[in-house]
Amino acid sequence: MTLAQGGRAWLTEFIALAAIWGSSFLFMRLAVLDFGAIATAGVRVGVAALVLLPLLLRQGLGQQLLRHWRQLLVVGLLNSAIPFVCFAYALQSISTGLSSILNATVPLFGAVVAWVWLKDRPGASRALGLAVGFVGVAMLAWDKASFKPDASGQASGWAVLACLLATLCYGLAASYTKRHLTGLPSMITATGSQLGAALALVLPTIWFWPPKLPGATAWLAVLTVGVLCTGVAYVLYFRLIATVGPARALAVTFVIPVFAVLYGVLLLGEHVTGWMLLCGAVIVCGTALSAGLLKIRL
Repeated sequence: MTLAQGGRAWLTEFIALAAIWGSSFLFMRLAVLDFGAIATAGVRVGVAALVLLPLLLRQGLGQQLLRHWRQLLVVGLLNSAIPFVCFAYALQSISTGLSSILNATVPLFGAVVAWVWLKDRPGASRALGLAVGFVGVAMLAWDKASFKPDASGQASGWAVLACLLATLCYGLAASYTKRHLTGLPSMITATGSQLGAALALVLPTIWFWPPKLPGATAWLAVLTVGVLCTGVAYVLYFRLIATVGPARALAVTFVIPVFAVLYGVLLLGEHVTGWMLLCGAVIVCGTALSAGLLKIRL
């Protein structure tokens, strides 16, 4: 199927993926209230692994997964275990909209890591994008980050740093995958990373399991974020890569905050300021430049 023939189909899947990943912040917020950050992340990756593993085995990819288990464990730590814990922790003290805007810096950190680690030196336009993107992050952090605990005992500054640590881990995972797992079927990387993350988090999840049984809403939220926002979303994402290429698929990162902010306002009553929107626009423009999705002749 060519891009022209499947134009509507890939665009529908693109919007669906952005909507699904945008909702992950909402569901994590609902789950973390009862589960806590580590247990929320642990259940999420465990459920995702259970969803993806049968699909992988049905494709006859089990032996390849076993041959690369060490590298997949590292990817699972960097691409799922640590970031999911960080975002779950952050959502205890900052809004879903703010966390999703910070999540849009993933390609930004990915470009920096590739530059330092893989010597993938950006051109002038991409370098400008890095500078613009980090200015946007600094503007947002300056306005929202406070290390003084609020009435609930949480400090938003640590939450902002946790989100940025998560996006840095995503960037590290992308470069590690490019160096050590290039050529593997995407289903192996997706499933193996979730299995690796689940193994890494199983003991911490047991140790930090909430003393009070989580309620039905929290269970529904964590199961949804595991099945829909992780398992199903990975299948959609890798199908998009195969259909329209990685550059177009990567652009979903810029649409996710739109849905996340919308869900937060409509369903959680969150307040979005003009400054947040301005900083978000600066971050998205800078990230698009740094990822090469926008180009400026200098």
